[in-house]
Amino acid sequence: MDVVPGAWRRTAAGAGLLSADGEVAPTIFAEMSAAAVRTGAINLGQGFPDEDGPAEVLEAARAAIANGANQYPPGRGVPDLLLAISEHQQRFYGLTVDPEREVLVTAGATEALTATLLALIDSPDDEVVVFEPYYDSYAAVVALAGARLRTVPLQRADFQPDLDALAAAVNDRTRIILVNDPHNPTGAVFGPEVRTGVVRLAERHDAVIVTDEVYEHLSFDAPHVPIATLPGAAERTLTISSAGKTFSTTGWKVGWVHGPADLITAVLTVKQFLTYVNGSAFQPAIAVGLRLPDAFFADAATALRAKHELLGAALRQAGFTVHPPQGGYFTVADATALGGADAASFCRELPGRAGVVAIPISAFVAAENRDRYAGLVRFAACKRVEVLEEAARRLAALG
Repeated sequence: MDVVPGAWRRTAAGAGLLSADGEVAPTIFAEMSAAAVRTGAINLGQGFPDEDGPAEVLEAARAAIANGANQYPPGRGVPDLLLAISEHQQRFYGLTVDPEREVLVTAGATEALTATLLALIDSPDDEVVVFEPYYDSYAAVVALAGARLRTVPLQRADFQPDLDALAAAVNDRTRIILVNDPHNPTGAVFGPEVRTGVVRLAERHDAVIVTDEVYEHLSFDAPHVPIATLPGAAERTLTISSAGKTFSTTGWKVGWVHGPADLITAVLTVKQFLTYVNGSAFQPAIAVGLRLPDAFFADAATALRAKHELLGAALRQAGFTVHPPQGGYFTVADATALGGADAASFCRELPGRAGVVAIPISAFVAAENRDRYAGLVRFAACKRVEVLEEAARRLAALG
């Protein structure tokens, strides 16, 4: 069989991994992580912490294993985690969520997004509107579902969208408006006018709003505001988050989605045929995490902000132009002054030049729009302080 048929081809093409001759390339994350191993470079490419989360959460997982939580959990999730998610949304945002009918636990936010898009997309004419740059799985799953991706560019340097461009992108074919806030890869937190505009357009065109809020507790300048809290939004919004970023447990893959019961039922119908269930012993541990005192969540954001400031200072000293993030794991910097107008080539050379790995923003952009973000590079700040200090020492050589 010369060419293996199937939906995998359009999925790879959607993610920008399919070459003209049909070869599938590795993701930039796999490529750059391999470069880190090969060269001994510090990996500031992939967004995972290098230190464990709160001891209470880790101990709760150990206790759950010891107490026999090692078989399939209920399909919607362990009841105590469903309740903890509901309590969390009420405690932080004033949202009333029925834990039995309006919450679904998933294998991380990625599965929640995948199950949601596969459940709600029904036609090749359906469109999904996203802000660009976008997390790479969005384009892949939209392509897998057979829909069309419509992008709204974020403007340099504050990475906010033009509201007229957003209004032009949303139309009666729009099935889903997908909002990632705080935003990966740019670190932007969208202003109230953006959130209001999304809700207004969704109502006008009868679209579903899907939000990716995995960095909700890592907003630096102001408390996170879920779109579901806006007037008229809750009845058409599916809110997605996960434990990985908040509790430094990215390998546990415990996420969730909540929203109107009929939409959750639709997502569950697909999700049960993906992973079915996951994380039996980790789910009660995350319930413990969601009930930690307010100080834990505030301290996590404060500590990460300090790491961004350390990294940002090092990047400026090395000659980058830095775009300070408002939230999340990543700092974006412009490498043009260092000969990095082609950010992809610059990142491939950086391990050898400075012993540091980063990711070009072009990896998060459709091919036809890459010139808009030329020179931009993403660095992960979610590492131990001593690792960031060593990265700073190495980057100084660039200057």
